[in-house]
Amino acid sequence: MPALRLELPTIQNWSCHNCSGCCRQHVIEITDEERQRIEKQRWTAADGIPDGQSVIQAFGGVFAANRYRLSHRPDGACVFLNDDGLCRIHAKFGEQAKPLACRVYPYAFHPRGESIAVSLRFSCPSVVRNLGTPVAAQSEALKRIARQVVPDSASKLPPPPIRGRQQLDWPDFLKFIAALDETIARMDVPLVVRLQRSLFWIGLVEQATFEKVRAARLTEFLEIVTQAASEQFETNPPAAAKPVRAAAMQFRMLVAQYARRDTGAEIKAGLRVRLRLLRWGLRFARGTGNVPPMQDGFRPVPFSQLEQPFGGLPDEAEQILTQYFRVKIQGIHFCGAAWYGVGLIEGFRSLVLMFPVVAWIARWLAAGDGRDRLQTDDIVRAITLADHHHGYSQVFGTIPARRRTALLAGLDAISNLCLWYNR
Repeated sequence: MPALRLELPTIQNWSCHNCSGCCRQHVIEITDEERQRIEKQRWTAADGIPDGQSVIQAFGGVFAANRYRLSHRPDGACVFLNDDGLCRIHAKFGEQAKPLACRVYPYAFHPRGESIAVSLRFSCPSVVRNLGTPVAAQSEALKRIARQVVPDSASKLPPPPIRGRQQLDWPDFLKFIAALDETIARMDVPLVVRLQRSLFWIGLVEQATFEKVRAARLTEFLEIVTQAASEQFETNPPAAAKPVRAAAMQFRMLVAQYARRDTGAEIKAGLRVRLRLLRWGLRFARGTGNVPPMQDGFRPVPFSQLEQPFGGLPDEAEQILTQYFRVKIQGIHFCGAAWYGVGLIEGFRSLVLMFPVVAWIARWLAAGDGRDRLQTDDIVRAITLADHHHGYSQVFGTIPARRRTALLAGLDAISNLCLWYNR
């Protein structure tokens, strides 16, 4: 691979704090070469592997080539997680012996023209809390990892489209990325106002064509639409209206997909599990009675309780969510290769939907603890749960999921959902 240039999120820190969350929440897919290496290590009960427990499972179905993943224990933990919350492979053979997926996490690498954009997965609590070593100081280590996961052809990949087939070159596409980041970075107004501004001018972009609007003219265009957005939404967020029935139902179904668990027994998708998920899906569609406990940590609370005001976000939570959006935007972690190949506009709207999703899940956690006010820990837990799926669960790349985002945008519901669940 030629010299690799990384664009690092300089606002972000991260170091592993051995919480073992990634070993409990994520499915670790491995290559055939890694499978053979692990099988040759001959893990037994003497190493702490339960008797009769296979360390690797094949999946893929009758009509698909076999793929492999590390096994999970009944409690959802990776079979190689020891009682101290550490990896048995790492302890016995060193870090380089672990599967590549484990060594890459929580980093993500995306094409950015002549360079590679580095982002992070916020399913890691240490990422959400911005704990550890500045990412900017990890350049050499990240280059070593990137050389193993970034194909040589990455620099030849075109940027994501703006919408449909409307394509710009990388320098012009990156002007949109810079404008989005600048809009979200304005800490002089609440985050929900910054999201309103972003959605407003992205809507103006959707109405435009750029065949002759390039380079300096595109810069001027973006200055005009972002200024118009600032004038449209000044310092105080507009009043929220109760979401219309269609938008409320679609949004609850979206939350259900973000809140579900997909490791351990769940990934086998047996009939019992499928029926349970179907029942839960129907309850989310109706939105009456109690919210079903999708996984450990959730308690059944009335759907109606989560529609009441919760006093807004704590100040620290505002900062955490600002960090979240900026890292995702800077790392192009919301469209193109990072988001099912979709364009900038559709991908950004899906990213903004994370705000009401996180707020809804945080309300669920708070209400389950008997509180009607949010705490920062509620937001942190909600982000780790939701971002586990964001861009990585196949369901969000399906046509029905993409139609849901389009429907919510068409109803002008994304903006209102942000306002409604910010109360």
